[in-house]
Amino acid sequence: MATRDTDLSSLRIDRSSGGVTSPRRSGWMRKIIIWTIVLAALVTIVFLLKNWLNPGIEVQLATASLTSPSQANAVLTASGYVVARRKAAVASKGTGTLVYLAVDEGDRVKKGQVIARLDDSDVMASLQRARENLRVAEADLYEAKKNLERMRTLVKQEMIAQAEYDIAEARYKRVVSTIDAAKFGVREAEVAVQNTRIVAPFDGTVLKKNADVGEIVAPLAGAASSKAAVVTIADMSSLEVDADVSEANITRVTSQQNCEITLDAYPQQRYPGYVTNIVPTADRAKATVMVKIKFKEYDQRVLPEMGAKITFLTPGSSAEAANVKPILTIPAAALATRDGRQVVFQVKDDRAVEVPVTTGRKLGNLVEITGGLKEGDKVVSRADDRIKAGAKVFIKGK
Repeated sequence: MATRDTDLSSLRIDRSSGGVTSPRRSGWMRKIIIWTIVLAALVTIVFLLKNWLNPGIEVQLATASLTSPSQANAVLTASGYVVARRKAAVASKGTGTLVYLAVDEGDRVKKGQVIARLDDSDVMASLQRARENLRVAEADLYEAKKNLERMRTLVKQEMIAQAEYDIAEARYKRVVSTIDAAKFGVREAEVAVQNTRIVAPFDGTVLKKNADVGEIVAPLAGAASSKAAVVTIADMSSLEVDADVSEANITRVTSQQNCEITLDAYPQQRYPGYVTNIVPTADRAKATVMVKIKFKEYDQRVLPEMGAKITFLTPGSSAEAANVKPILTIPAAALATRDGRQVVFQVKDDRAVEVPVTTGRKLGNLVEITGGLKEGDKVVSRADDRIKAGAKVFIKGK
């Protein structure tokens, strides 16, 4: 009962301590957080500056590629295009509408084969008229000849005057001349008809259709809507390469010099060839001289206007090496020796990675790789003593 009379109004909670942080302590915590942030920023800046001031070793990359053994005898390389020595844009000698076209791109044609025909209705009418004129003249000849024979008999019997005989003789000769003229008229009309037939001038392959049925064909193509040529054909057995050689290097090229031809379309295939002609003039704009190279042999994959690379071989060397299988090569400077092993370096994540390889023969400044790499692999082109496994590098120009 005594507790009921206790005065509770004197009880108080002391809030001066216990769970409440003093202002001095919270200030120190703020300073610690700020200094932590500053130190983290300084570490980041130092790291970035270190990378910026020391980006690594500058390197260039080379590609492991297939190389022909004959390139060891190369004295010069040039680029050019495959062309056909015999090529013609076949056109008509007459003007008219194209009504018939018998060929398409890729078709083979024979010499004299009719490949197209123009509308010949007008020239056929002219031919028929010329033939009728000839028939009229031949009929007149029969009558003039009979009349001349009668006059000859009568003049011998002195039954007519000499003047009448002379008139009959003159008429006969005039008719004979008319027949000759009519024959030439028929021949002229026949040629006009032949001019509406477009024939192949030689055995070849159709490369391009320049006109189609319904278009106007004219020899000189004076109108904007007319076409001069109907088709373009080429003799595929006369293919050769036209190469531009720099004036400074033309002294390295000689007639009959053996070459190796590589097409851009088939870089792994090489064709033997030889120089047939050095054109005796230079291109002033390009400072080059055109050299013509003839294939010794080639297949159906070689087509006109294909890009080609020509390797001129040392005079006296054989081009038979073109038939040898190409080998995988890299620049000799890319090869290094580390711990008694032959290695090359590749770049991965801005670091040099050591790759062991096995090598074969040397081809000039190239070396054969028989193991460790495949075609298309990129390696550091010059592996000097600074390049080591794990070394930081950066690619030049990247």
